[in-house]
Amino acid sequence: MIAPHLDDEVLGVGGTIARHVDDGDLVSVCFVANRAYGHVYDEALIAEELDSAQRAQQILGYQELRFLDLPDERLDGLLQDIIIPLEEVYGQTKPDLVYVNHRGDNNQDHQAVFRAASIVCRAHGGGHLKTLCTYEVPSSTDQSPPFAENAFLPNRYVDISSYLETKLSALSCYRREIREFPHPRSLEGLTVYAKKRGSEAGLEAAEAFMLLREVLR
Repeated sequence: MIAPHLDDEVLGVGGTIARHVDDGDLVSVCFVANRAYGHVYDEALIAEELDSAQRAQQILGYQELRFLDLPDERLDGLLQDIIIPLEEVYGQTKPDLVYVNHRGDNNQDHQAVFRAASIVCRAHGGGHLKTLCTYEVPSSTDQSPPFAENAFLPNRYVDISSYLETKLSALSCYRREIREFPHPRSLEGLTVYAKKRGSEAGLEAAEAFMLLREVLR
């Protein structure tokens, strides 16, 4: 699972990660960027955010946590700076399923990460990858301008009815990122998201994805 920033893994895929773990899958989360606050880097705050990610990992239960530690708010500068370390992680983990953020997210870092991941995960980049999906990030995907090319059109739903509370608990680790309702990055807002996506698929709660490629062997 590829996350542009710390907390994107919970916002977009938290329930699905917990479900994969319960299913006995090996889950690796790769965070691309560190954090800038008010466009300023503060080493103490970055360390605090790294600790938050590790505590969220313990709640979700996944096995591997990787940090590329690239500069926040600047990932769109040179795509190769993302591609090279991401290729290394991809080659080491050899995933058969990859989740990456949606290409239309209203965030320059997210857009750059999608572009880099789509190159790293191309069909001839390694025969081990079977499934490639994009996920939505509340407060980013939903804020994109209303152009057709930005639309998030889910065609894959994962039932997280039994994992919604786990997802919310993991988000609570990121106290600097949580907002008050009706902000979508609030605990109540995230619950609304899960229930809305669930209702689309006849479930109590779900996370939604766009399936970009699937290879059946």
